[in-house]
Amino acid sequence: MAIAERIKELRIQKKMTQQELATKVGLTYMQIGKYETQKSNPSSEVLQRLAKALDTSTDYLMNGSQDKAASAQLTDKELIRQFKEVEQLDNEDKHLVKTFLDAFITKRHVQKLAH
Repeated sequence: MAIAERIKELRIQKKMTQQELATKVGLTYMQIGKYETQKSNPSSEVLQRLAKALDTSTDYLMNGSQDKAASAQLTDKELIRQFKEVEQLDNEDKHLVKTFLDAFITKRHVQKLAH
């Protein structure tokens, strides 16, 4: 996957229009369109602003490493290590871990609403 496809994919995942991304980065929507169609490549400065706006790393935008994208979004190294271990589990065990996480997060949301 090329940098153009990664920019577009992340923008769509974040439910942003080209105009919204352009505004965040300080460009025009036409320039974002050029990046997404490989008609132009962002400068290193613009690449940094795009990475920040898309909550990823410049490494991910340029090279596409999923580990680097996850690491860029997560700062807790122990949590990253644990997630990598969970990925190695069979589907049944992964489902169990996800169920526990969902239950814990839901409990915290309910507690916040109660206060």
